[in-house]
Amino acid sequence: MKIPLLLEDYLDYMETIKGTSSNTVKEYFFDLRTFLRFLKIRFKLVDSNVEFDEIEIDDIDLDTIKKVSIQDLHAYISYTDKKRANSSSTRARKVASVRSFFKYLHSRVNLLDENPALYLEFPKTDARHPVYLTLDQSEKLLNTVLSNPNELYRSRDYSIIMLFLNCGLRLSELSSIDLDKINGEDTLTVIGKGNKERTIFLNEACVQSINDYLSLRPVVPGEKALFLSKRKQRLSNRAIQHMIDKYLEKSGLDPQVYSTHKLRHTAATLMYKYGNVDIRALQEILGHESVSTTQIYTHLDDDRLRDAVKSNPLANRKKNK
Repeated sequence: MKIPLLLEDYLDYMETIKGTSSNTVKEYFFDLRTFLRFLKIRFKLVDSNVEFDEIEIDDIDLDTIKKVSIQDLHAYISYTDKKRANSSSTRARKVASVRSFFKYLHSRVNLLDENPALYLEFPKTDARHPVYLTLDQSEKLLNTVLSNPNELYRSRDYSIIMLFLNCGLRLSELSSIDLDKINGEDTLTVIGKGNKERTIFLNEACVQSINDYLSLRPVVPGEKALFLSKRKQRLSNRAIQHMIDKYLEKSGLDPQVYSTHKLRHTAATLMYKYGNVDIRALQEILGHESVSTTQIYTHLDDDRLRDAVKSNPLANRKKNK
């Protein structure tokens, strides 16, 4: 769809100057498109009979944006809650998108004298434990992959799921792995959020699974992707998601509950629960910008908390009668 020039310039700035990933830029676009459609309703710039998703935004100009106040922003967040049933985490993301957009207009390109989003607060989000597979479920999923009768795709899919479950990769990180990013015997380089490179250390199981796949991978001149589709092209994010869903379902696990991102949660959980991994080390492994993001994994192990309480030297003290 056609979009206002000032929105197009902002999205270009985020991707080319700030180095924001294309996936994140898409989320900014979707959020800001919703925001601009809301403005047209609030400022009565569109017929009330027009469906929300059909509202055009290409005619929104700087004069319209200059009218926006903090009250309008509060009304927008309220609208996403009451009319669009957005969760608190989704509303928080929309706040982040709006704040970033107005910061750009005010502080980066000096198109606004004041920033109406400067004091726009983030909604309180619910603290949720990450969803993950247990060790037994992880083993069952891997065994299900091994039942694939096609040797090439069995080795490819097994290697993909091993990397998810052992290294905690994001979907985009895994799909973007190139052959020349496999360094030596036990490391590879991936491109994470913000186009930041990080080194992934591979354990023996991952090394073996990759080598097994490489021995069968078709040689395609000019194709540098590690994981190939049936068409001998880079395996897309959507194809990987579909493949994971298929194996989850065969394993008796609900694809609506578990996903590639839940496999990332599983890797982090298994490392924290069984490997006594320091939270800072886990932050580095997962490529989290802030350790506060990683700390969700410190709240999910009831056994560890129970053992910590039992380790108190007063735990076995008997009350004198």
